[in-house]
Amino acid sequence: MAKPATIKIRLNSTAGTGFFYVTKKNPRNITEKLVMRKYDPIARKHVEFKEGKIK
Repeated sequence: MAKPATIKIRLNSTAGTGFFYVTKKNPRNITEKLVMRKYDPIARKHVEFKEGKIK
């Protein structure tokens, strides 16, 4: 069987709250690390989330 094209990644909050989202990305199309502005419910505002590895 072939390996799936998408991998799971973890989006860590840059606010330092420890909050994270789990999402998928296709590393063949998007080679750089993902950076998104999303809502952090602990900080109660929109902050940048950067890609990290799932342990």
